[in-house]
Amino acid sequence: QVQLVESGGGLVQPGGSLRLSCAASGIIFSTYTMAWYRQAPGKDRELVARSPWGDGTGTNYETFVKGRFTMSRDNAKNTVYLQMNSLKPEDTAVYYCNAVYRYHGTLNYWGQGTQVTVSS
Repeated sequence: QVQLVESGGGLVQPGGSLRLSCAASGIIFSTYTMAWYRQAPGKDRELVARSPWGDGTGTNYETFVKGRFTMSRDNAKNTVYLQMNSLKPEDTAVYYCNAVYRYHGTLNYWGQGTQVTVSS
């Protein structure tokens, strides 16, 4: 059974930092491309950052988080992280972990999400 469990969300003031974690089980973690998405109220889910399978070389970020967020992965712990700095109110959203495996088809898994609220 595949599980992606996010943690680390919460309430933070503008300019503050949070570190999200996503612990995976039931998959061969290093073979999966991992990503963070977010969904704000009334908006579509959007990609935040994506870490390619393997050691994550070539991790890419959406423009609106470049220079503020850093995604990393620890294959030994089956965990990905999202370090979020200089948070803005517009970063408020539910953040979701995503795991994708593509080889003769696609396997796609989602976590349950963790709420991040940036407010004074």
